[in-house]
Amino acid sequence: MATAFAGPARDFSELVTLAPMGTHDEVHGTTVLAVRYRGGVLILSDRRATAGNLIMFDKAEKVLALDDKMVVAISGAFAKSIEVCRYLKHNFKYYRRVTLNEMSLEGKLAEISRALAGNAPMAMQGIGLFLPIVAAYDEKKEDFAVYFFDGAGARFENGAYACAGSGSERIRGVFEYIARVKGPWESRELDDVLMDGLEMLDIAADLDSATGGFQQLPPIVRILDRDGNRPVEEKHLAELVGQVLERKRA
Repeated sequence: MATAFAGPARDFSELVTLAPMGTHDEVHGTTVLAVRYRGGVLILSDRRATAGNLIMFDKAEKVLALDDKMVVAISGAFAKSIEVCRYLKHNFKYYRRVTLNEMSLEGKLAEISRALAGNAPMAMQGIGLFLPIVAAYDEKKEDFAVYFFDGAGARFENGAYACAGSGSERIRGVFEYIARVKGPWESRELDDVLMDGLEMLDIAADLDSATGGFQQLPPIVRILDRDGNRPVEEKHLAELVGQVLERKRA
């Protein structure tokens, strides 16, 4: 049966079958992870942001400090994630100024869950879905914890590690394997855990096209300990990244 001729392509996007502007394709973050070590938590992420099958940006900042005692790593819709994190950071600061007290850890986690629940209607339409993982220090218990969430705001605690993003499924079982071979994450030293975290990010980048590698730019790595949170020193991170890449080539 004859079919109607669709006519010539009107613009370049039709020629190369790119999604036209105005669809629900969004800029997304990809692989993020948080893992305990002796004395704190490491939070790592790649730097690639994608929209559908397009690489939009390779310098995305996906690890954000909400305050001195809480760090969030974002995966999913990048713009929505940044918007919510800015809201939460302002909310925590406002509470502190009004009450002259720090919001409790439970209160901060409840605020994150509420923000995710408020975004659920949009997420169900395929717009603005994002899944954060959170590293936190609880001053009352003098201990660290790692949390992850679902799209409706339900909270889950994993005392040792959490991961999210399109590349996380490729490395999820590696956490348990390493813990069985090397011992509990929280009993090991910072650099030892950092090397394993970099190895897992590199594996995720090899197996997931939406996860960026770090041959050109190092990943984002932040430390949360009893003194607050801070990025890993650039020179030291570059040395460890070099070791991971050299081991891979060998």
